[in-house]
Amino acid sequence: MATLLRRLAGPGWLGVILRETHGRSSHLIPRDGSRLLAGGGRPLTAYSRPHSRRQHTKAADPPEVVLKRLEGEDNGIVEVLMCRPKARNALGYVFVSEMKLLMYRLSHDSAARVVVFRSLVPGVFCAGADLKERALMNLTESDQFVHGLRSLMTQIASLPMPTIAAMDGVALGGGLELALACDLRTAAYSAQMGLIETTRGLLPGAGGSQRLPRMIGMTLAKELIFTGKRVGGQTALEMGLVNSAVEQNPTGDAAHREALSLAREILPQAPMAVRLAKEAMDQGIEVDMTSAMVIERMCYARVIPTEDRKEGMAAFIEKRPPRYTGK
Repeated sequence: MATLLRRLAGPGWLGVILRETHGRSSHLIPRDGSRLLAGGGRPLTAYSRPHSRRQHTKAADPPEVVLKRLEGEDNGIVEVLMCRPKARNALGYVFVSEMKLLMYRLSHDSAARVVVFRSLVPGVFCAGADLKERALMNLTESDQFVHGLRSLMTQIASLPMPTIAAMDGVALGGGLELALACDLRTAAYSAQMGLIETTRGLLPGAGGSQRLPRMIGMTLAKELIFTGKRVGGQTALEMGLVNSAVEQNPTGDAAHREALSLAREILPQAPMAVRLAKEAMDQGIEVDMTSAMVIERMCYARVIPTEDRKEGMAAFIEKRPPRYTGK
């Protein structure tokens, strides 16, 4: 596996190891996104903030977040695999750092048509903030970390392709905020979701207080946030919090299977059209209707000259399935 290292944007962050499941070379990716060979596959050490008093991560430690690119008929689906079992995928320095780098890479990946976020930890999607790490931070460090967490959620929400969160287990606090940053969500009935920050003397600080009301309405969002209430998959479906909810299966991955099914419905569609439709909706929802119509017109104008638009029209006339290339 390749080992990637990127310097983080926040003050005092020195770097983090990231390994991806594909590729044989090790690369350094500096701030400008250019690639530099690390060379020789020599081990690299990752460091967290020096004042957090957290032990340095050893080169031999497994990655906490990796990419998996599906193949065959599923080519174009990319999975973001979260695996920090001892901390239930808690959003710690290394986890967030690895995730931020992956989001940067995906934002420039034209081959990725749909991204699915899933957990490899049984019964857990993401348990939220790493409170043990947070307890070691002073006020400045805590503010900087939450700013980085908010930035991560913005990165996820800003990905150009459709994103799906598959919640087969608990998604609490920042874990639910991560799912809210995705375009679509699937859940097992047994999953538990909630913005529980008020039970810890906090409020949702990574976009949850803004995304949840836009998704399920102000009244329900206020109830969930004020009470710190947790809801299961069926209730989340009724609220409009998730797109689909399913009975959990013996292997504990029913929501993931449902997410893949949804991704496979998106996969055959014209990639540029899907991306521009996402852009039109995401930008249009934030402005008045007149401005939103202008945004739609601009996105529509950009799809007209694409080869995929011409292929779609030709396929319709010739009564055959289209062969989209993303150009």
